[in-house]
Amino acid sequence: MNRFYLLTIPIIIGISTGVFLSFSNESENNSLLTAKNLNENGSPVMGSPFAPITIIEWGDYQCTFCYRFHQTSLDYILNEYVETGKVKLVFKDFPLNGPDSVLAAEATYCADDQGNYWGYHNELYNNWGGEKTGWITRESLEKFAKSVDLELEKFNLCLDEHKYRQKVLDLEKFGKDIGINATPSFLIFNDNKIIKITGNQPIEVFKKAISDL
Repeated sequence: MNRFYLLTIPIIIGISTGVFLSFSNESENNSLLTAKNLNENGSPVMGSPFAPITIIEWGDYQCTFCYRFHQTSLDYILNEYVETGKVKLVFKDFPLNGPDSVLAAEATYCADDQGNYWGYHNELYNNWGGEKTGWITRESLEKFAKSVDLELEKFNLCLDEHKYRQKVLDLEKFGKDIGINATPSFLIFNDNKIIKITGNQPIEVFKKAISDL
């Protein structure tokens, strides 16, 4: 895996002007861009682990455009690509909106201890309350845990101990090391090629990236 492309298309311009641009070795640490490094340490895989294409979403639970992606393009990707075995999906945390985003990310891994990462992840986006508005609190995180039927004592102990804080911070650092600087950002790849999409782009952008692999 040694080719890294960028696909970034302003929505107001439209997809007809989009191009793939190759990153230089100076701008990206290519030694980190392996399937193993990209797949490990994030969320549980959604979809078949044998799917030939992987989409990694780098996101923040307070991010406006991450929320919009989850309300728009994600359902199409799940229905057309993940559920059909063509694509597997992984989420990695890039908490650029500060401590509340870090805490929310920690909570998802506490939920994963009880086998419900994706349920909790979706509950956060379903209850999105804006960027830096104070909607992420210990109380709200516990409420979301109740909504997805987590064992609260175990969940709260995990969160109070900050069991997964370093994991979240390490994911953010890894993202920075490979050139992630905005949310949402996506790496779509197979064994031969990586395509980067920045921002909540129209679904046609994702369809083109997947078809080009």
